[in-house]
Amino acid sequence: MRGKWAAGIKPRFFTWVIKDRLAVCERPGGYARNHRKVRRREEILWIKCQGFTRVVSLLASPHNLHAYDEEHVAWSHVPFAANDDPAAVLPELYQQLRAWLREGERVVVHQEEVGDRLMGTVAGYLHWSGLLAESAAAVAVVERLLGRQMGPEGRRLVAMVPSFAPPAPAGTAPHDHEPGS
Repeated sequence: MRGKWAAGIKPRFFTWVIKDRLAVCERPGGYARNHRKVRRREEILWIKCQGFTRVVSLLASPHNLHAYDEEHVAWSHVPFAANDDPAAVLPELYQQLRAWLREGERVVVHQEEVGDRLMGTVAGYLHWSGLLAESAAAVAVVERLLGRQMGPEGRRLVAMVPSFAPPAPAGTAPHDHEPGS
C-alpha cells in the first residue's frame, strides 16, 4: 500500500477520552449490515499505525477478533451485551483498563456503535478511577467529548459506579490476546 491509504482510515466516531491513552470508536468496519471487510481492515491498520497497543471489544460476539490477529494487533474481549448485568461486567473491565493504562498501553474500546452503553461505560470508568470525582461531571465530560447527549441507559451505568469496589492493585487481565499467541 502506498500514499494516503498506507496508514489506513480513522474509525467512525473515533474520540479520545483520555488524550493519547484511551479512546472509543464504532466497531472497526462498521456495525450490523453496514459492516465492510475492506473498511474494517483499513480502520484496524489505522489503529495499528497510531500506536494503539490494545483493542478492547465489548461486543457480545467474537466478531472482528480474527481480523485483529491477522493485523497483529493485541486485543481483549470483554462481552457486554444489552442483557448482561453491568455489575458483573464493569468492575472487571474497569480493573483491566486501569492495569493497561498504568502499564502505559494505548487502548481503544469499541462496541457496535458509539451510543449510550459505550458512553456510560467510559463515563463510569472516569468516575470509578477517580479521574472525575462526580458522576455528573463524568457524564458532562463524555457528552462534550462525543458531541451528543447521554441517554438514560448510559446515565444508569454511571450511577452504578459507587456500588462497585474501589480500584485495587492492577493484575493481568484474563481475556487478553497478544499477537502471535
